[in-house]
Amino acid sequence: MSIEHFKSNWMTQEHEMLYDSALKMFKSWEQYEEKWLTNGVLDRAAWEEAGEMGFLCASIPEEYGGAGGDFGHEAVLIYAQAEANQSGFGGLIHSGIVAPYILNHGTEEQKKAWLPKMATAEYISAIAMTEPSTGSDLQNIKTTAIKEGDDYIINGSKTFITNGQLANLVIIACKTDKDKGAQGISLIVVETDKTEGFERGRNLDKIGLSAQDTSELFFNNMRVPQKNLLGSVEGMGFMQLMQELPRERLIIALTGVGAMKLGIDLTVNYTKERQAFGKPIFKFQNTRFKLAECYADYLACRSMTDAAIEAIMQNKLTVPQASLIKYYVTQKQCEVLDECLQLFGGYGYMKEYPISRLYADARVQKIYGGTNEIMKELASRFM
Repeated sequence: MSIEHFKSNWMTQEHEMLYDSALKMFKSWEQYEEKWLTNGVLDRAAWEEAGEMGFLCASIPEEYGGAGGDFGHEAVLIYAQAEANQSGFGGLIHSGIVAPYILNHGTEEQKKAWLPKMATAEYISAIAMTEPSTGSDLQNIKTTAIKEGDDYIINGSKTFITNGQLANLVIIACKTDKDKGAQGISLIVVETDKTEGFERGRNLDKIGLSAQDTSELFFNNMRVPQKNLLGSVEGMGFMQLMQELPRERLIIALTGVGAMKLGIDLTVNYTKERQAFGKPIFKFQNTRFKLAECYADYLACRSMTDAAIEAIMQNKLTVPQASLIKYYVTQKQCEVLDECLQLFGGYGYMKEYPISRLYADARVQKIYGGTNEIMKELASRFM
């Protein structure tokens, strides 16, 4: 039994069909979960399966190898992945974040060269912004890209990079002019397979998202063709980042909504089966009231993100809206899953129960994509 699955106003029959197909695929991956959790990374074959099914680059135009959908197609894929509890798959970064950077800011040559390969998983992508000493303060990144002949020579490092172990196409935020602050930042795309000076560090050991590869990356005199500058003008990187970050923050919120729904479903089913003092835990008023409160939070967050999906599909989602939605939903996600785990009692703390993974995975949602403190700071500037 699960809480009501309702159709949002933006959802078409095509969106519903995509959701059902994706959910089936993601649930079929349960057989590999133990392996992926142990290894800290998915098999590349899983990415290739997603590509074969048309689940990569769903919102990218067909002329560039995508499925020609809209943001709603990305949204239902995120919901399906969350409901199947497959948090290790970095497709939402690859398709929902990296691909739009290339589509919206790349040259025609770049779009034709990279997007079709991303749609098939020949290229798995990542975006490298965060540095060991620079988190949300992107203006102060230290990675440099200096022109030499027809190339850039890139030196520096990045950390906490999702898809870092598998990615062979990486967008790197660099300083092409270290004296110009934000105006000196550029985004440079690296095809890593044949690039000397590119090195992957360790696959970081995290308290959650255990099947997701999250890595350190190092660049030591890495030579990259100047034609790989995203777009055709240096110094546009910070503006490109600011234009695309609202999408990233909405994607994080959608992940939170999907996780809340799964957590509540699991908890309702568990409390109706688990007996205490001669009756199911669900029969106790406190249990029912707590679950009703969790459901109310889910409904509020779902309504909020539905409105944001409609806004982004009309190119109307603003920076303060995306920031506050990311803050509010991830805060509620952590609160709801904490309440759900509590209703599992001691079993909720055991890794064999999916609620424990949902709880551990949730915590980073308030950190990446810009901390929730930064989200409130950004929104307050528009008040």
